[in-house]
Amino acid sequence: MTQRARLQWNGQAATAAIQQAAARGALLGAEYVLAESRKRVPIEEGTLERSGATSVDPRWQTAAVSYDTPYARRVHEDMNARHAPGRSAKYLESVLPESTSTVQALIAAQVRRALR
Repeated sequence: MTQRARLQWNGQAATAAIQQAAARGALLGAEYVLAESRKRVPIEEGTLERSGATSVDPRWQTAAVSYDTPYARRVHEDMNARHAPGRSAKYLESVLPESTSTVQALIAAQVRRALR
């Protein structure tokens, strides 16, 4: 008995769905990094912690985490400053290597979901 199958490939639609899913995953990854970095942000009044934000550029498939206070960079880079236990300089930079596998998994999950 002979069986036949017909396959119709919609490459442009598939590519668009993958790109959108990757952007969603990148945003989820950035939100994860933000949440983890907020656990380390030095706190005096909480302004710096609250200023954290995420953004994504779907066209370039990039996501960013930022802190928006005039002193965010200084606090991040000052390795000599004293902070409460668990809080430290490099509050964003130190989270990135530890978060890589989780961020990759979040992106991959969104792409897999789009391909169902």
